Amino acid sequence: MSLLTAAKARSPVLGYTPDFVSTAMAPYIKDIHRKGVRVISNAGGINPLACAAALQEVAKKADVDLKIAVVAGDDLMSEKENLKGAGITDLENGKQFPENIDSMNVYLGARPISRALDLGADIVVTGRCVDSGIVLGPLIHSFGWNKDDYDLLAAGSLAGHLIECGAQCTGGIFTDWHTVPDWHNIGFPIVECSSEGDFILSKPPDTGGLISFGTVAEQLVYELGNPQRYLLPDVTCDFSQVSITEIPGFDGGAVKVCGAKGLPPSTFYKVNATYLDGFRATAVCPVGGPKAVQKAKRTAEAILQRTRLIFSQLGYEDYSAVNIQVLGSEDTYGPHARRSIDGGPREAVIWLAVHHKQREAVEIFSKEIAPAGTGMAPGLTGIVGGRPRVSPVLKPFFFYYPKSNVQINLFLNGQHVEIFEEDLTFTSDEVVLFDLPKISSELKDLPSGPHTYRLEELAYTRSGDRGNSANIDESVWCSKLSMN
Repeated sequence: MSLLTAAKARSPVLGYTPDFVSTAMAPYIKDIHRKGVRVISNAGGINPLACAAALQEVAKKADVDLKIAVVAGDDLMSEKENLKGAGITDLENGKQFPENIDSMNVYLGARPISRALDLGADIVVTGRCVDSGIVLGPLIHSFGWNKDDYDLLAAGSLAGHLIECGAQCTGGIFTDWHTVPDWHNIGFPIVECSSEGDFILSKPPDTGGLISFGTVAEQLVYELGNPQRYLLPDVTCDFSQVSITEIPGFDGGAVKVCGAKGLPPSTFYKVNATYLDGFRATAVCPVGGPKAVQKAKRTAEAILQRTRLIFSQLGYEDYSAVNIQVLGSEDTYGPHARRSIDGGPREAVIWLAVHHKQREAVEIFSKEIAPAGTGMAPGLTGIVGGRPRVSPVLKPFFFYYPKSNVQINLFLNGQHVEIFEEDLTFTSDEVVLFDLPKISSELKDLPSGPHTYRLEELAYTRSGDRGNSANIDESVWCSKLSMN
């Protein structure tokens, strides 16, 4: 969002995701109109009205008449000065509200999308909203689910959660990747939902990928945190008792998903802010010849020593952080690396990244990579991508913000049509903890056995990456052993 903010600062017609307009919509706009397909997207970024205007131009050139709605109100940058002195701290690390905020957006929910569809929109464009809301919105519109139909809202949110990352639930980044065919033509997911909340997840025929218990269960735990208290704007979800059942007879596989439970949502929205935290650059250099790993490490260390010497002469602080990784030496595995005893591989790759508060310091680092090719170890064969590019480091800052303070505006074909009012009647800020399934005493304090297994042999796992924070999820209810 901060990058889109920078784009809007350069031009008032920028700030959205242009590929959505030019690649996902423009080539198919006539088919979308002819078939009556309704499209919902959060590609509006920081400037959803400009995104809608660009879509209107596409429709005009194609001579089709489409009603394009915009959900706006997620941008909180106008409140920045008021929030600085409010004692707000980050939800994850407790840090104080940053001075140099670049963007600040509320994660809106599904109800405004549903309302836009009620008003007759063919296309709905939003700014920041929860990904699952893009699916839940049309389900609320189609089935008339009420604000207190918590189990149904949780089921619709689950459908959205499973498909929000596209091919990640049809075999992408699957633990058993070797069982997934035809990555080059991987099919994207389809959900067919019932008004009772059950749904079937499949993919188009004659496409690559795989839908199975494992591929879908992995995506279920993706970035979930507590599966019994997954907080969304429209509902608090309990996914701990969800069942995933494979359905025979579908080309590429299909599963039936049910069992989501829900409770009231809170009176707060989650806000994703971003702030500038210095600058970074990364150098990637192949090294060949005998003792390539040793040459690579010494070269990286010498580049850092040289630039630190220059920093001291110019009065700059030291780096905020550095990372030296020699690809080919198993540095990725840390203390678990298997080191070669015969001198190691004859080729390796330096991966050298630096972080500094000042752009000028990182620019010095960038300029000092090329001299290593003539003044350090033999075998440095190039710099991947040329001179390292200096980039801003943009970090996330999360906090809660009262729903009552957010004004959501709905536009249709560029005209403001109404202010959407969130109904806070069906909300609760009580900390709700669901009863965890009891663990049998027989499973506690088990004796050690003679066999050793890799985690991937026993469980399905899925990693999640949010900004500068990564998490790995695995669960007994997503276990391969339960399938045998």
